[in-house]
Amino acid sequence: MTDRLTAPLHLSTWLLCMPLFWACAVQAQGLRATGQLSLPRTATAAPAPAQATADYIVALVNSEPVTNNEVRQRLLRVEQQLAQRGGAMPARDVLAREVLEQIINERAQLQQATELGITVDEAAVTQAELAIAAQNQLSPEALRQRIAAEGMDINQLRNELRNQILLQRVRERQVDARVRVTDADVDDFIREQQGSNDLASLELNLAHVLVAVPEGASEQRVQELQARAQGAADRARAGTDFAALARELSDAPEGASGGQFGMRAANRLPTLFVDATRSLNVGAVAGPLRSPAGFHVLKVIEKRQAGLPDAVITQTRTRHILLRTTAQLSEADAVARLAGYRQQVASGQATFEALAREHSQDGSASQGGDLGWANPGQFVPEFEEAMNKLQPGEMSAPLVSRFGVHLIRVEERRQTQLSRREQRDMVRAMVREEKVEEALRIWAQDVRGRAFVEYREAPQP
Repeated sequence: MTDRLTAPLHLSTWLLCMPLFWACAVQAQGLRATGQLSLPRTATAAPAPAQATADYIVALVNSEPVTNNEVRQRLLRVEQQLAQRGGAMPARDVLAREVLEQIINERAQLQQATELGITVDEAAVTQAELAIAAQNQLSPEALRQRIAAEGMDINQLRNELRNQILLQRVRERQVDARVRVTDADVDDFIREQQGSNDLASLELNLAHVLVAVPEGASEQRVQELQARAQGAADRARAGTDFAALARELSDAPEGASGGQFGMRAANRLPTLFVDATRSLNVGAVAGPLRSPAGFHVLKVIEKRQAGLPDAVITQTRTRHILLRTTAQLSEADAVARLAGYRQQVASGQATFEALAREHSQDGSASQGGDLGWANPGQFVPEFEEAMNKLQPGEMSAPLVSRFGVHLIRVEERRQTQLSRREQRDMVRAMVREEKVEEALRIWAQDVRGRAFVEYREAPQP
C-alpha cells in the first residue's frame, strides 16, 4: 500500500498519488509511514507550466467529471518524481492513462466516503500540514513559503490533504475493521518462515553432545562409541535434560556448560549440523551424526528466521491524555485544549498525571494516563510514530488519531526478552498487516467495479 521514497522530493512532487503521500507525509492520520519526505537543500524553481490548452472532460465517475487539467497536473508531479528517482520514463500518453485510472479510482472511493457520511474537519488537515513541516524540519510558516516558491497554492495543498485523510478513513472503516486473524493464520505464517530454505536469514541455537572417535580407532571401538552416542540420543528424545547429558557425556569444550553454542547464523555453523536440524522444530533431537571428529547428537534450542520478530525488543512506557471528539467538542477545540494542558505541565502549574485523571476520556485515566509497557506495533501507527520520536520525559504536540486527540508523554524505555506468547502476538500483527493489504486491493477493485465510469475524450498530456 505504501512505497518507500529514496530520493529528495519537491513539495509539488509528493502530491502525486495516495500511496506515496501516505508513505511520506501523514503519519499522524493512521497509516504506517515507510518513507521520509525530504526537501532539496537548495531552492529550486517551480516546474515550468505545460503549454496551456482548453480544459475539457475526459471521464465521468458516477456523473462527477474528471478534467484534462486534473490529469495534466497530476501527470506533471508523477513525471517529476520519476525523474528524480532516475531510470526509464514511460511514454507520456501511457503514463497519462495510468494517472487517469488512478484519479478515477480515488474519485470513486471519495464518493463512497461521502455516502457513508465520513468527514474531515480543518483540525485534521492542519495536523497533517504540521506533520509535513515537522518531517522537513520547517516551521509552518517556512513550509508555506516553500510551497509558494514552488508555484503551489496552500489551498491546493490542504484540499489534497483533506482528500487523502478522507480516503484513509473510508478504507479504515470498510477494510481494516473487517480483517480477522486466527490462531491458524499465525501457525501457518510461523511454519512457512521456519520452513524457509534461505540459510542467509536462518539463525540457530543448538545444544551438542560429541562422542569423540580417536584417530586410528579400531572398528570395534568405533561401534562402541557409536552405541554410546545412540544412547545419548535416545535419552534426549525420552526427555532427559540435555544440558545434563552434555555435562556427563560430551567430549566437546562446550559440554561443561551444557553444550549450547548460542544463537548463531546458520552459515556460521557446520553444514552437517545445519542440514540435520534446519527442518526440525524447537526441542527436536538429531543424530547421532558422523563426522571426522566423532559422533554428534544435536538438540534445537532456539530457531529464528527472517520475517519473525526478534526475541529482544525495545518497550516503551507512555502516558497520554485522550479527548474524544463529539458534536460539542470539535478536533480543533480538542487540539487547543490539549495544547493548554501541555503548557500547564511545561510551566509546572500542573502534573501530567493529575490532568490525565481529571480530563482523559479512556480507561487509563484512573492511572494518571499510564498505558504501561508497550511492545512495538501495539498502538495504532499514528500514535506509535509520534511516541517513538520522543525521548523519555518529553511531551508531544496534540496528536489526532482515529480515536480522538492525544497528548503523549514518554516515561521510560527498556530492552526486554519476548515470551513465546508475545512473539506470537507480534506475528499476529504482521499477518494482519498482510491481510489488510490484500483486503484493500480487493475492496478497491470492488469500488471501481461498481462505479459507473464513462470515458469521453482521451487526455492530452
